[in-house]
Amino acid sequence: MSKIQAVRPLSPAALPARVLWAAFAVVATMLLLTYLVAFDQGAVSQSGMFLHELMHDGRHLLGVPCH
Repeated sequence: MSKIQAVRPLSPAALPARVLWAAFAVVATMLLLTYLVAFDQGAVSQSGMFLHELMHDGRHLLGVPCH
């Protein structure tokens, strides 16, 4: 005869703090890059429109209006 046992739900394993900080750093970096490529109109760079001109072709490639 076989015994029927109740299945206990598995508790989610806690991620190490190092992995969480690395994930946070990656997300923050990607958000900053997205802002610089898509929305910066010279407010961040001290030399005026340097970033705008640097990212100009990338903006058009992604379909982000910049004019």
